[in-house]
Amino acid sequence: MQPQVRPEDRFWNPYLAGIALGLVLLSSFLVMGKGLGASGAANRMGIAALSTVAPEAVRQNAFMSHSIEGRRSVLDDYFVFEVLGVFLGGLISAYAAGRVRWSIIRGPRATIAKRLAFALLGGILMGVAARFGRGCTSGQALSGGAMLSAGAWAFMFSVFGGGYALAYFLRRQWI
Repeated sequence: MQPQVRPEDRFWNPYLAGIALGLVLLSSFLVMGKGLGASGAANRMGIAALSTVAPEAVRQNAFMSHSIEGRRSVLDDYFVFEVLGVFLGGLISAYAAGRVRWSIIRGPRATIAKRLAFALLGGILMGVAARFGRGCTSGQALSGGAMLSAGAWAFMFSVFGGGYALAYFLRRQWI
């Protein structure tokens, strides 16, 4: 007897998804002249939010004022629209697969509060690391790796090594 496939068990074949992602990256280089990345967009959205509340603080900060130099808007950037496209594409994909619903996925030993705390902490660490590393995983690994950048390859080996090193300590949250 065939086991019933639930909507949450339906995923793309990872090899086909990798090929599709590679084609998206190639088309990004060909059409826009830039690779993929998300941390730049998150940075710009944060600066845009801050500039609505405290525009003088943005103008006085050397890093933030550099982001708005010569632009009509801080959101006037390719990466902002790329991230919005990723969000909309993910939403359409989830809807097509019947997976749109509000839920918090967690292991049996993790409370909802603990899961959200880990997610927030992980997001903050990734955001800070993306600023220190001058790019996020998609920018460093995909775009930098496609250009055979030694720094991008060192970054990815570090990401996978760190993930494997921490997996042992965090595995009980998921089993």
